[in-house]
Amino acid sequence: MTAPGPSLLEVEHLRKAFGGVEALGDVSFAVAAGELVALIGPNGAGKTTCFNLINGQLAPDGGSVRLAGERIDGLRPRHIAAKGVGRTFQTAAIFASMTVRENVQLALIAHAREQMRLTSLATHAHAIETDALLERVGAAPLARQLCATLAYGDLKRVELAIALASGPRLLLMDEPTAGTAPGDRAELMRLATNLVRSGRIAALFTEHDMDVVFGYADRVIVLDRGRIIAQGPPAVVRADPRVRAVYFGQ
Repeated sequence: MTAPGPSLLEVEHLRKAFGGVEALGDVSFAVAAGELVALIGPNGAGKTTCFNLINGQLAPDGGSVRLAGERIDGLRPRHIAAKGVGRTFQTAAIFASMTVRENVQLALIAHAREQMRLTSLATHAHAIETDALLERVGAAPLARQLCATLAYGDLKRVELAIALASGPRLLLMDEPTAGTAPGDRAELMRLATNLVRSGRIAALFTEHDMDVVFGYADRVIVLDRGRIIAQGPPAVVRADPRVRAVYFGQ
């Protein structure tokens, strides 16, 4: 593990309620550049709400979100993305009728705000950057394939390349191994870990596979009913009696 640097993401006293029901209450944590942090908890614990508050899908009722010291809470998602926040989703967000290469090209075109080229994808648009991203995620041999023909593990690689197209400083990964075969999960997480370390990206991820969580996270944060009940190194969190009672049912 590479020693983490200063905190890049700082979440302080974050709160959100829906119709009087508290989805997230007084949540505070930080993620450093080059650090991979897992956010886990039972269904309904507030993980997705937390992600949506960080990347602007929702506005908080209280608290703050800072990226490299700058407040980003309440900004529109596109403005937060432009400041360096990328996200992957549980279900891969990819244009199935386009090739792998075209999907990544489109992401680069959108990031460069070349709006006139979105309606007619130029064959050579951002060619060098596209090839470099596909190489980074191990998807270069798939460049000419239609995404509709890919195995789900390969789609996850393409989605990761799309997320990296914006040059994120913070990467939010929602269930990065969801839907993939057991044999692909370790490979995907090794890839994500290497990208986070080498690019000094702060990464926050949710995951239901506990082997993935405790095998790859530098730190683990556990939510229950919208509040943090434990956080720290994986071994410490795994042994916490509150976590074993709430999350593992022991």
